[in-house]
Amino acid sequence: MDVLQRIDEIVKGNPVVIFMKGTPQMPQCGFSSRAAQALQACGKEFAHVNVLMDQDIFQNLPQYANWPTFPQIYVNGELIGGCDITLEMYQRGELQQMVKDAVEAKAN
Repeated sequence: MDVLQRIDEIVKGNPVVIFMKGTPQMPQCGFSSRAAQALQACGKEFAHVNVLMDQDIFQNLPQYANWPTFPQIYVNGELIGGCDITLEMYQRGELQQMVKDAVEAKAN
């Protein structure tokens, strides 16, 4: 399977996913850490991919949604953005509702 197909399956197969450096429990960069904390604070399960453990994803993810940096957060198959956008949405209360709706829709 082509790496872009693999990325697409991860994005579309999970209501919420973060592609990050490290894991939510052991982030490997400050931006990934802050974005994962915002998702954790939403109180719903989310998937994560450690891009440092998969060089194919690390090298090709920026092409997938034309977003050059990590982390990348996807909700309902759509790129939300990186750390700054995620934190702004969390502070406005938008991220919590978006994550809740995505997880609940997938469960039904």
